[in-house]
Amino acid sequence: MRNQFLTLIVMLMTGSIASQNISISGIVTEASSGQPLPGVNVIIKNTAKGASTDFDGKFTLDDVPLNSIVVISYIGYQSQEIIVENEQPLTIQLQEDAEALSEVIVIGYGTQKKKEVTGAVSVLDSKAIEKLNPVRVEQAIQGQVAGVNVTSNSGSPGSGLNIRIRGITTNGNNAPLILVDGNRITDLSVLNPNDIKTINVLKDATAGIYGVQAANGVILITTKSGRTNSELNFQIDTYSGFQVTSKKMDLLNARDFAIYVNDAADATEFFVYPDSGTDWQDEVFEVAPITDFSLNVSGGTEKSAFSAGVSYLNQDGIVGGEKNNYERLTGRINYQYDILDNLKLTANTLLTKSEKNNLAEGGIGAVLYNAVNINPTMPVRDENGVFAFANDISQIEIINPVAQIADSYNTSKVERYSGVIGLDYTFWENFTVTSRFQGNHANVRDDVFRPEVYYGNGKGANTVSSLSALEDDVVFNEVVDFGADYTDFTWDNLITYTNTFNDKHDLTVLLGTSLYRTKGRFYGDIGRTEIGTNEPGQSIYDDGMVRQPRFTEAALENGADWFDARLSSLFTRIQYNYKGKYLLSAVLRRDVSSQFSSQDGNNVGYFPSGSIGWNISDEAFMKEVNWINNLKLRASYGVIGNDRIPAFAFVTRLDGQATIDVGSDDLLFGLAPGRPGNPDLKWEEQETANIGLDLRFWDNKINITADAYRKQTKDLLLTPQASGITGVGAPATGPSVVNAGTVRNTGFEFAIGYNDNFSDDFKFNLNFNFTTIDNEVISLNGRTTPVGGEYGVGINQTGITRMVPGLPLGHYYGYATDGIYQTQAEIDALNATAPSGSYSTIGDVAPGDLKFVDTNGDGEITADDRTNIGNPIPDATFGLNIGFSYKNIDFSANAFASIGNDMIRDYERKDLYANRGTYMLERWQGTGTSNSVPRAVSGANVNTDVFNDFHVEDASFLRLQNVQIGYTFGEKLVNSLGVNSFRVYVSGNNLFTISDYFGFDPSANTGAPLGGGIDKGFYPVAASYLLGINLNF
Repeated sequence: MRNQFLTLIVMLMTGSIASQNISISGIVTEASSGQPLPGVNVIIKNTAKGASTDFDGKFTLDDVPLNSIVVISYIGYQSQEIIVENEQPLTIQLQEDAEALSEVIVIGYGTQKKKEVTGAVSVLDSKAIEKLNPVRVEQAIQGQVAGVNVTSNSGSPGSGLNIRIRGITTNGNNAPLILVDGNRITDLSVLNPNDIKTINVLKDATAGIYGVQAANGVILITTKSGRTNSELNFQIDTYSGFQVTSKKMDLLNARDFAIYVNDAADATEFFVYPDSGTDWQDEVFEVAPITDFSLNVSGGTEKSAFSAGVSYLNQDGIVGGEKNNYERLTGRINYQYDILDNLKLTANTLLTKSEKNNLAEGGIGAVLYNAVNINPTMPVRDENGVFAFANDISQIEIINPVAQIADSYNTSKVERYSGVIGLDYTFWENFTVTSRFQGNHANVRDDVFRPEVYYGNGKGANTVSSLSALEDDVVFNEVVDFGADYTDFTWDNLITYTNTFNDKHDLTVLLGTSLYRTKGRFYGDIGRTEIGTNEPGQSIYDDGMVRQPRFTEAALENGADWFDARLSSLFTRIQYNYKGKYLLSAVLRRDVSSQFSSQDGNNVGYFPSGSIGWNISDEAFMKEVNWINNLKLRASYGVIGNDRIPAFAFVTRLDGQATIDVGSDDLLFGLAPGRPGNPDLKWEEQETANIGLDLRFWDNKINITADAYRKQTKDLLLTPQASGITGVGAPATGPSVVNAGTVRNTGFEFAIGYNDNFSDDFKFNLNFNFTTIDNEVISLNGRTTPVGGEYGVGINQTGITRMVPGLPLGHYYGYATDGIYQTQAEIDALNATAPSGSYSTIGDVAPGDLKFVDTNGDGEITADDRTNIGNPIPDATFGLNIGFSYKNIDFSANAFASIGNDMIRDYERKDLYANRGTYMLERWQGTGTSNSVPRAVSGANVNTDVFNDFHVEDASFLRLQNVQIGYTFGEKLVNSLGVNSFRVYVSGNNLFTISDYFGFDPSANTGAPLGGGIDKGFYPVAASYLLGINLNF
């Protein structure tokens, strides 16, 4: 009886439990796009029971106990756990897992797990890029990646940017190699930033797999691609807003200018100007609109996937507005198709068309140069409404910048086509053969129309001799056409073997060949076109004249030049690890370059590199250290060549020459030897060494990366001041290129990131990085000091930046100062002890002049007293990124700082009637009035304006690069609109810059190793204010 009772109880309990098992169903989507995710694992926790989502992201799971926990997981996304409480359909949104996505790193010719990477590789994903709204891709890198510095030589729309990885180590080309989906790209303006999935930066010997074009580092960009078994998805990203100048210079107003001129002229030319005058910066700077629109479409079937995007950018300039406009249209298609289970086709196409209206920039004749130098007492227009003329009292080359803008018709048009097609075939499970062909073609056309204009007496910009000349019956306007066509292609063939032995030894072996060729031509012509009768005025032109036909193709060929370079390569890489703890990578590459003579094998180079790593956290003695998720030490060393020199430098070229026959006065044409060739040229070789540490702890919430590096380049390819062949000054075409010199960069990089989800509603991230750089020229192999750069208008000086052993590459070479001469007695005392009887041998001095330092101690000031007075290379750079989201609101901010970089203030005309900065209000005006700012002078004064450290300023700066606040609408509104997600945001770029530098932009640099930091009036970066939308459906 008792047993029967117990049996009954067990049966009742079993029936009760069974009655609590239910069926559940639901759909899993991607949180950011709302797109269904196929293949997601839906598993009952601690069991083997589960299901996967279908093509539409849906799943059904039967016999699920109530209150059990269901785990939803998918590669690249954060897993979720849900308690089963009822049979209501579940809607699950998976967030992308940034850490999981970065676990696979793109390296040269392949990928690798982050844990197994032994080189210095930094990764930037699309989420970080989207928060910045960059017009160009390079802008997204600044401050985000340790060891990478981005500078601009102009803030003008469409202007290029300079990327430097771990500084400069050559006086030649310091640009990194850039590959987009494996295709070499020289200009990132072709790419829409919204199309990017990831950016990987190779900074050490890891780049050696790419050989001679990778000496300055490698940037690998992967664009967005579709997913197989996915529905059609549309993503729209658009913003619109306005831009203003980020800075105006503090210049003298009309009253202070008049006082200064009177002071300088010693009141002999008394200047009375009671009006407020003209603020010329207000006249040339304006509020400029900017609009960007991007559409991306993606999807896939069981065997194929695609992603296609189009974008349009329209940006006016903050100087000149439409006269400085930039338009860019891009189109991209990425496609992949599984022909067989083991054979995959990949095809990517990128098309870009851009048009840019240009204004004169940088130095004499530039719009901003004129705006900061022109007399503020002068009106924009005279009483008749005609543009006013600049001073003809002095013949200085300063013209009315507003008239200059109106008369500017200069357009650059660029069309670029890029494509990649490849096949991957896998056989015997462990072998994969890859063949990939990549190509680029570009056509560049500069169209310039120069109307007949008159800006004032003696102005070099005049195209007529006088105002009355504009009233002639016949007017000739000048037209100029310049252009370039270039094509390059790369054909890579690879075979990869991957295997694991005894579950302990992982081995990957890569063998590859690469053929690369680039060729092109430059062409142009100049002519004058008869227009006909015209009315009196300041300039003669109309829209019809601007758009009239230019030159025939035959005429353009008259000024043509061409280039052709080739590279053939063989390479291998072996990657090995034991239990994921002990890591090894070794690379050997053989390059044959057409840039060097085959004589004595100078065109052949062998470049080895290797790296090792140790995952300490996987050791048994670390198992008790639970708070550390990963700790890895790594080291690398490699030798990489560099062949980036002008084409045909090893041969003496014949250049076209013209001369006059003395007897007949006929103009004769012929050929003459140009720059002497150097058949002994060989590769630059860069040795790079790196020691690094990767650390992740506290459940991967904190990530730390630290690297110490050393880059040394020897056998520099440089052009000395005297011929390396003859030992004397070369012909007008210049001396030969030679191998001479060694440059070294050493430094330290540190990056730390904190990412945490405090709750389902609140998420926070903070990332900080800094980089130090110590640059030094080690030797020049006895060659004459290479110099570069030009300074001064009025007292023109060349060679003010130099390359000298023991000093930084491109340091500034001039006179050091030690205050101001206060009295004539002080000057007389120095003259009395000077060996030559005159303390200053470069020019007479007077009270109020700068006091130069006698650096060599010979008792007088001579050219030999010039010394190092600064350099443009920063001592350190810093990046800070912060972001958080609370429920539907998100916030992000990005800042960048550069410390220790100097700039040369060379945008000031040294003339009585040229304007000055307000610092001249603190000028010396008598004994004891100033010991830092010299006296006013009526023209160029050798003791003030010869190149010295008064014109060199600390250009360290801190810039708030971006702030963005966004709001993502809730599910109710999104569903009513029939879309997957809808977000709006406001954003500001370059909101403020903190710096003591007087000029427009402390971050500007031409990128040239010699002369890069000379500021001739850099176009400032724009501060922009945007309203944007992200829409997915």
